[in-house]
Amino acid sequence: MISACNSQTGTLTEGKPAVSAITSLGHEELEILQIAAAVEKTASHPIAHAIITKAESLNLSIPITCGQLAEPGSGTMAEVNGLLVAIGKLKWVQERFQQKTDLSDLMTLEQSVMHKSLQDSQSSNHSTTVVYIGREGEGVIGPLQLQHKGIETVLLSGDREEAVATVAKTVGIKDKFVNASLTPQQKSAAISGLQASGHRVAMVGDGINDAPSLALADVGIALQVEGQETAASNAASIILLGNRLSQVLEALDLAQATMAKVHQNLSWAVAYNLVAIPIAAGVLLPKFDFAMTPSLSVSSPMASLESSQIFISKSILNKRTTSILLTKGTL
Repeated sequence: MISACNSQTGTLTEGKPAVSAITSLGHEELEILQIAAAVEKTASHPIAHAIITKAESLNLSIPITCGQLAEPGSGTMAEVNGLLVAIGKLKWVQERFQQKTDLSDLMTLEQSVMHKSLQDSQSSNHSTTVVYIGREGEGVIGPLQLQHKGIETVLLSGDREEAVATVAKTVGIKDKFVNASLTPQQKSAAISGLQASGHRVAMVGDGINDAPSLALADVGIALQVEGQETAASNAASIILLGNRLSQVLEALDLAQATMAKVHQNLSWAVAYNLVAIPIAAGVLLPKFDFAMTPSLSVSSPMASLESSQIFISKSILNKRTTSILLTKGTL
C-alpha cells in the first residue's frame, strides 16, 4: 500500500479510480452508466472522470442534462431526459426522492456489486468506492463501484481543525486520515509511523515547515511557488513547476510508464543474452556450422539501453509532463 501525505488544504485528490462493477434493479448496466455519465459530465472530481471515461470507452451516447447541482462530499443531481437523476452516497440519494427503494433490494444490490467486483478484481491492494444512482419516480436504481490504485491520501496540516475538516469532507478523505494543527515535528512523526507500518510514503508540501517531512518521506514532492527555490524544493526529490496538486497524478503516471519501459527493455535484454551468448560461445558451431561474433551478441542489449534513455528523455519532454521536473530521485 502507498500512502500519499499532503500538507495542503487546497485542492486534493485520492488518485485515478476506475469503474469496476455495475448492477441495477431491472435496468441494463449500460443505461445506468449512461445516465451516471450524463450527470457527472461537467464535474471535475476523480469519480466523475472515471465514470465518463468508462462510458466513452464503450462509445455510449451521453444525454444532455440541465439544472446541474452538486453538493460537495455527498453527490450530484441533474435532469436527464426530463427526469431528476442523483448520483452519490446512498443516504443522500435516497433523500432526494419520495419513492424509496426497499431495504432488502438495496442489500441485494450492494452484495451483487461487491461480488461482481471481487470476481473482476486483480489486486487485493485496491480500495473501492460505491456510489448510488437514483431516478425520479423510482428511487435508487443501482450502485456503481469504482476501484482505486491502492493509494490512500493522508492530510497533515498545521491549519486549525475546522478548516482542515471542511477540506477533507469536500474531497472525501476519511476522518482517520485527517490530522490538523500539527507542528513540523508531528508531521515527521506521522510519516515515520506510516513507514514503520510498512507503507511507502510520498509527501507533498510547499513550505519551510514541510521540509523535514519531505526529506524523511520515501518520495518528497514539492510545489514550487512563483518559480522560487525554497527549503521545500531543496528537500524534495520531485518539484512540480506548475504549482498544481493534480500534477502529482501526472508524476505517478510518468514514473509508472517509465519503469514499465525499463522493465520491458531489461527483460528483452536478458532474454536476448540467454540466447545470443551461448551462440557467440559456439554452441551451434559443431552441429550447424553457425556462430555469432561477440560484438554482434552485445549490440542489441546496448540498443535496448539506448532505447531506455530515449524513452526517459521523451517522457520528461512529453506535453503532458512539461511542467514536472524530476530532480534527485524518482517515484
